[in-house]
Amino acid sequence: MRLTVVGCSGSGPGPASPASCYLVEHDGFRVLLDLGNGAFGTLQSLADPASVDALYLSHLHADHCLDVAPFVVWHRYSGRSRGRPVPLYAPPGAHRRLASAYYGDSAPLEDVFDFTVLTGAPFELGPFAVRTARTAHPVECHAVRLTAGGRSLVYTGDTGASAAVVELARGADVLLAEAAHPDVPGLPPDLHLTGREAGEHAAEAGVGRLLLTHVPAWIDAAAQQADARAVFAAAELVAPLATYDV
Repeated sequence: MRLTVVGCSGSGPGPASPASCYLVEHDGFRVLLDLGNGAFGTLQSLADPASVDALYLSHLHADHCLDVAPFVVWHRYSGRSRGRPVPLYAPPGAHRRLASAYYGDSAPLEDVFDFTVLTGAPFELGPFAVRTARTAHPVECHAVRLTAGGRSLVYTGDTGASAAVVELARGADVLLAEAAHPDVPGLPPDLHLTGREAGEHAAEAGVGRLLLTHVPAWIDAAAQQADARAVFAAAELVAPLATYDV
């Protein structure tokens, strides 16, 4: 299994990276985890959009889904799509949210996407066995675990401290965890993880490796990594365009 960071900037595009988007590949199958604002342009430098076999949206905040709009434009007008809908997995309300981002609430998107609502039930996606868990976030958000070839990758999406995310990640080879909040007093609950909390989640889950992501451009990323490493030594910051073997 291979993970490529298309975008990793938290809360919106930053000067060095688009917002959240991750390309996961195994046995020739490609799935995108989120498609945040700015990511579709960078994606085209890494992979032909026609080669994307499925799209998984953890939640419907703009920094995780807004570049579905240019994907629709590309699919309809580039003349290079496969000519069939792309499976899209997302929380309830995705069709309306994405249609509104593209054109208007009633704009049909079924020619571009085959929508499946995430319910918490496990499912198969190409070569991947998929499990999900609701996270601690103001809107419905689903962390995801992809397992193939005896290896597992867990992506938190956005979350505050969450026992459900820890359980989903238990024993995973790689935990791709958001670390958006600085370690300061008075943080709102159920929104984002600090670097230390991401490290604590990784340690409690017993994962092999922690990859920190979704750090906003105005947050000291090195401090987030240091805080995570204080409790989980195998923590590192992802880099835009970097590829990791799971």
